[in-house]
Amino acid sequence: MSDNDAGLKPKVKSKPKLDRPKLYKVILVNDDFTPREFVTAVLKAVFRMSEETGYRVMLTAHKLGSAVVVVCAKDIAETKAKEATDFGKEAGFPLMFRTEPEE
Repeated sequence: MSDNDAGLKPKVKSKPKLDRPKLYKVILVNDDFTPREFVTAVLKAVFRMSEETGYRVMLTAHKLGSAVVVVCAKDIAETKAKEATDFGKEAGFPLMFRTEPEE
């Protein structure tokens, strides 16, 4: 070994700090035309809620005008909101879900 090897220090590898992805809320917007049973069925099918939980979320939206259904990553939130809204359109109802960033 040469004398130069003694002065070398091992390089410390630093991990890049990754920020957590921003979360988004999926919000059920109340309307006066979509039947309660249909809304509950959509919540069960798309968001995998139980009958009781879906009914409570639907009732909250009915009473307050809107209700947060789930909070998740942006791409998942947008996909779920579109899928649920499309269920309503296919059945001829104005059912609407929207997404917005969580604060």
